[in-house]
Amino acid sequence: MSKRSMILGMQLNNGYGSQVSSWRMPGVNPSNYTDYDALVRYAQAAERGKVAFLFLPDTPALTSDVNYDAPQMTLDPMMALAAIARGTERIGLVATGSTTFNEPYNIARQFKALDVMSHGRAGWNAVTTSDPSAAANYGQEIAPRPERYQRAHETIQISQALWGSWEEDAWTRDKETGRFADASKISPVNIRGELVSSRGPLPIPPSEQGQPVIFSAGGGEYGLGLAGRYASGVIGAAFTIEDARAQREAAREAARQSGRNPDEVKYFAGLMPAIGATKRAALDRRLMIGERTFPQRVPYLGSMLGLSLDLSQLDQPLTEGQLARAQASPFDPRSRRALEVAREGWTIRNILAHGVIDYHPTPVGEASVTADHMQEWFEAGAVDGFWVSVDIYEDGIDTFVDEVVPILQERGLMPTDYEGTTLRDYLGAPHQYGLDSRLK
Repeated sequence: MSKRSMILGMQLNNGYGSQVSSWRMPGVNPSNYTDYDALVRYAQAAERGKVAFLFLPDTPALTSDVNYDAPQMTLDPMMALAAIARGTERIGLVATGSTTFNEPYNIARQFKALDVMSHGRAGWNAVTTSDPSAAANYGQEIAPRPERYQRAHETIQISQALWGSWEEDAWTRDKETGRFADASKISPVNIRGELVSSRGPLPIPPSEQGQPVIFSAGGGEYGLGLAGRYASGVIGAAFTIEDARAQREAAREAARQSGRNPDEVKYFAGLMPAIGATKRAALDRRLMIGERTFPQRVPYLGSMLGLSLDLSQLDQPLTEGQLARAQASPFDPRSRRALEVAREGWTIRNILAHGVIDYHPTPVGEASVTADHMQEWFEAGAVDGFWVSVDIYEDGIDTFVDEVVPILQERGLMPTDYEGTTLRDYLGAPHQYGLDSRLK
């Protein structure tokens, strides 16, 4: 096996899949939105494929058009991961938690409890929230970006201090002496920031990995500042190797500037594979999923290509004149791929089935096509791994695990078993307990 191994994460959201119409697909129980047993079953399938962590996005608001689409998030990410923790043994458990609308003590307590419950498998994707509908749920308005990120820094630092409020040997559990814990090694943190504060301590001892791992999903100057100081995993979105490599290097440089070893920060690009026995079969699967949504996306596809498109051409390819005028929009990084597919002569419906408007790249075809994409990006130094968004969980996770993962393992790109027992082990993140004393 190569010295550097690919690390895989897998998105898990509403019990159906990453595509908004997945709840309607054959074999899918439409009640899975409230079925935690289904989430546990999908997590077990991912664990069988040696996926390093599950990644649960979240936003504290209902934003879907529930007339037709299932909400895209779980009922509650912490409740979901608590259930999954009891039904799995090795896979990492990463949940998104807003620093904007949570107090540090609540965040610290919930994530450390999950970490102890799972024997050191918990991670916190620490994000700020900018959605006004989420703010309204808390009777607030969205604060300016500098204030939101200041609160994020304070919340993370206080949470990490709280995580270290029990010294690592404080829990004595000595039945002979009758001493449950050494109270002299359990201390308040007494941190007061400008926006949040906490006295502490937590009522929770350390886990097998000490404390949860921090992830980050933000970009730009503020997001990089957060990732560089605290994150061991960066959840990214890139549509080209060049963009992914630039994002990865930016995260590594941010860590370097904060006094950390850049190798401690792992960058994960998103991936939304369309897998079938043949390319035609993979496209047909996406056509079935996109039956309702594809007609709605035709005008946007036109704007990506600088054309005026309408529904009457949905099942026709672009004309020679349209292809001559088409050009990739400089404002949408997906446009270059959309133009490439259009020039292959596909109908507009089939162009959309290639995932050209999906949130992440969509390799289409046999399992080897997805494996080839992952290998190319990994060996180009553009990623440390991927977070994979499966279209329909009910059969798609098994397909990825049974067909893509073995190819990656045979090529020496991915381990055949978990290396270690904690999320920190899987990421190659150093031991940390409490605040990171190296930070500048």
